[in-house]
Amino acid sequence: MKKITVIGAGNVGATCANVIAHKDLCREVVMLDIKEGMAEGKALDIWQTSSINHFSTRVTGATNDYLKTKGSGIVVITSGLPRKPGMSRDDLIKTNAGIVAEAVERVIRYSPEAIIIIVTNPLDVMTYAAYKAARKDSRKVFGMAGILDTGRYKAFIANALNVSPKDIQTMLLGGHGDTMVPLPRYTSISGIPVTELLNKEEIDKIVDRTRKGGGELVNLMGTSAWYAPGAAAAQMVEAIVDDQRRVFPVCALLKSEYGQKDIYMGVPVILGANGIEEIIELKLNKDEMKMLTESANSVKASMKELDAMNLFSE
Repeated sequence: MKKITVIGAGNVGATCANVIAHKDLCREVVMLDIKEGMAEGKALDIWQTSSINHFSTRVTGATNDYLKTKGSGIVVITSGLPRKPGMSRDDLIKTNAGIVAEAVERVIRYSPEAIIIIVTNPLDVMTYAAYKAARKDSRKVFGMAGILDTGRYKAFIANALNVSPKDIQTMLLGGHGDTMVPLPRYTSISGIPVTELLNKEEIDKIVDRTRKGGGELVNLMGTSAWYAPGAAAAQMVEAIVDDQRRVFPVCALLKSEYGQKDIYMGVPVILGANGIEEIIELKLNKDEMKMLTESANSVKASMKELDAMNLFSE
């Protein structure tokens, strides 16, 4: 691939660009930010590691100049504001939806065929905002959340069992946050069901910690995570560039799957060169379906709030 763009040169965006460059997935990674010199400086810093870390991908930065993104095959959008003291949930949705929508509209002007990956929070509703702004096939507009969440889930399981996270396979569904739906029944370690190795109480503690994983890091650092989110977005980029057809949990538009319609929510998909190649519908038991429905209702409420703001012309 010739060019990949990362919009937002904060911690998450810079980490994502750095991982993409290290993997030599394209000829050029463009970082773009509204803060003067931020993207240029971080891009230069990353590029100066190329001979040390043995990669050839050029890394360049630009301040609010979308012309530099022209011809991008994939665009990762990380830009947005964190929720500040005194800021209502509606204010956060409105502010970040405006940022995401503007970024999408400007980037597709120069890269109309680009696949768009959203990382900005609140993730599910921001992906919906990007879809409304892009007005393109939903298979090419989707969000990163499930890979991050499963990454945390696997890390906690690896700690509990004192095993390598490489041997852990798992899946989760639903919205990104407290209503996510981890699936212990679909979790295994080298094919061994996790329920054979951990008891229900131990699994429940890990599930709860996974749901609150972002908050745990904010409490520790005073800011949100960036290494894992950036790497997770880069893994999605890699699957697309190399047409790997990896099965990942991705925030995708559902059109009837899982009994849901016209909602962006985390589900397992096959991710390849065309973006979302296929949505996989798992057979859920009664309890799992109940949790998924509750998660969907929470996401729908946020989507309804966004619709009421009338930010997008039909």
